[in-house]
Formats: sequence, C-alpha cells, structure tokens
Amino acid sequence: MSAKTTAVLEGLCMAKRAWVTPITIIIVLLAGFAAYLFLQPKTELNGQQQQSAVPVRTQTVAIEEFRDVIEALGTAKANESVEITSQQQGVVDKIYFKDGDNVKQGQLLVELNAREELAKVQELQFRLGEATRQLERLKNLAREKVTSQQQLEEQQTLVNQTQAQLEVAKAQLAQMNIYAPFDGQLGLRAVSPGSLVTPGDTITTLDDAMPIKVDFSVPELYFASLAVDQEIIARSAAYPSEQFNGRIETINSRIDPITRTVKVRAIIDNKSGRIRPGMLLQIILLRSIDDAIILPEKALLPIQNRQYVFVVTPDQRAKRVEVTIGRRKPGIVEITNGLKPGDEVVVEGIIRLRDGIPVTVQGAK
Repeated sequence: MSAKTTAVLEGLCMAKRAWVTPITIIIVLLAGFAAYLFLQPKTELNGQQQQSAVPVRTQTVAIEEFRDVIEALGTAKANESVEITSQQQGVVDKIYFKDGDNVKQGQLLVELNAREELAKVQELQFRLGEATRQLERLKNLAREKVTSQQQLEEQQTLVNQTQAQLEVAKAQLAQMNIYAPFDGQLGLRAVSPGSLVTPGDTITTLDDAMPIKVDFSVPELYFASLAVDQEIIARSAAYPSEQFNGRIETINSRIDPITRTVKVRAIIDNKSGRIRPGMLLQIILLRSIDDAIILPEKALLPIQNRQYVFVVTPDQRAKRVEVTIGRRKPGIVEITNGLKPGDEVVVEGIIRLRDGIPVTVQGAK
C-alpha cells in the first residue's frame, strides 16, 4: 500500500472517531438518568404523591333535628293602652300620682277644681227638696179634692225635671275627678297643679303590658301553616341573649291584596315586664321539627340544574355524588337523597376537587 493510501485511511478513521464521541456521551447520559429513576426509593415517590393530594375539611353525615320556622318582625303593643284626659275643662287642683307609678283600676289620679260644679249640685239638691215637699202638699190636697189634678201633674213634672238636672250636675262633678280605668303603669306626667286642661289634653298615659300583644305579618305562602294557639318565640335587640315565649291569639280574616301578607296577633305573658309597648321584636314561628340530614350550603357544588357533593372514599379520594336538596335555612340545607349517615362529605376545599383526586383530610366535624 502506498504512503498516500495509508494517509487517506488514517484520516477517515480520525473523522469516524470524532463523529461517534458525542453520540456515545448522549447515550451514556440517558442510560444514567434511566437508572436513577429505576433505582429511586419508593418512599420518595410516595412522598411526591402525598404532596399532590388536595387538603380538605370534612363533615360526617348524621341525622339531626331540623326546625322549620317562619321569621317576621313585629311591634309590641300593650294589652290595654289609653291616654288619660279630662272630659271637662278645669284647673288642676291636686295630682295623686308620680311618673311611672303602677296603679289599680279606679284609683284617683287627678282632681280638678270643682267649686262651681259642687255649688250647682247643692243648688239642685235644694230645689229638688223644695219641689218634692210641694208635691207632697199637693197630693194631700188632692185627696181632699181641694186642688186640681193638673196642678198635681205639673208639680210632678217639675220634680222629675229637677231630679234629672241634679243627675247631670252630679255627673259633671264626678268628671272633675280623673280615675285609672284599669290596672297598669303610668307614663310621664304632662300637667302640674294649676294647669288649665281642656277635653282631649293628655295628662299622662296608662299601659297594661302584662300580657303584651305583638302584631306581625306573615306571607300568604305560609297561611296554611298558621293556627290559633300556635307557639312563637320573640327576641328583642335590648335582650339579645333572651327569648320570650308566646302564642298566636288571632289571625286576621283578610289577606292584604297589595303586600300579599296576613296580619297575625300573638300574646306574650310578659310577667317580668321587660317588654315595653313599641319595641321591635323578631318573631320566630315554629312550623315543624323533623329529623333530617343537614349540610352547610358551602358543601354543595351546583352544575346546571343539579346539585353535587364530594364524598371521601376509604382510599382517601374524592368522589362526586349527586344529591337532592329539600328545605333551606340561612347557611344550611336539607339533603333528602344521595347521602346516608356516616358518609364523610367535604365542606371546605371543594373548588380544587375533581372526581377521583386524592385528598388529605385536615379537619372533620
């Protein structure tokens, strides 16, 4: 072989080695990476799977008491309420009460100056006595047939007229004294001794607040659920931690055609006297008490016209389950079909879930 041929062959071998070297390196690197993955400990892989699980909070399904209620706002009213006024014009002579006193029926509250009325009564009493004596004299004369029947009848008429005038005067005199018409608590005094009062002027107020009435409106939709003697619960902002029990006394005979509500009146005994007329009360009317499966509304996943929840399976995966809902209350909903007691339902973290995804339960209720 010539020297020229030998040189050509050596050049080809060198070029071949230069082309093979990078490929060999790439192959070796790929083989090493595959070996690394194959030899990686299973515990490390399991750790990565756990990190990919979605953290959630769950609630165990159980049968609970579901209270179906109607809520309304009502205004407290006294059982009996009146403004104490005078029927006659006069000057206040004496006052027999203080602001806020509890009084009994018939108790004297105010005495007006009644000198004129008293004098008129005394005058009529004198006239009646004189007319009566004259009538008796004429009767004696009539028996002896000394006087006429006409004179006797005229005197009898005078006696009757005087008697009637006396009764009117006595009534006017009685009206100068003002009495409590029923048991109750007085309000603020609006007059003083020496004040001139006329018919219609308010002297004070009187309220009988034991028991107390509460008027409230209920939508026509719930009319069939109302009944006389049905129990109610009333709450007041003045006593946020207390409740007052009562019962329905009357259901109005008409439904308002504008608001489509019916007026209802309830009675609360109010023995403590803590509810005052005019208070705004929150009324809770109990319709029924049932045993049902109840879930927070946030556990529901609405898709079109259907409702779903996610149930945690024994292998810690999320399973989407269609449910049927019933009645609702603020924050909670009744489940009528699709779940059974003991199911573990996701109540927090459902946004990141999909069917079959692994989950990690961080807290349960």
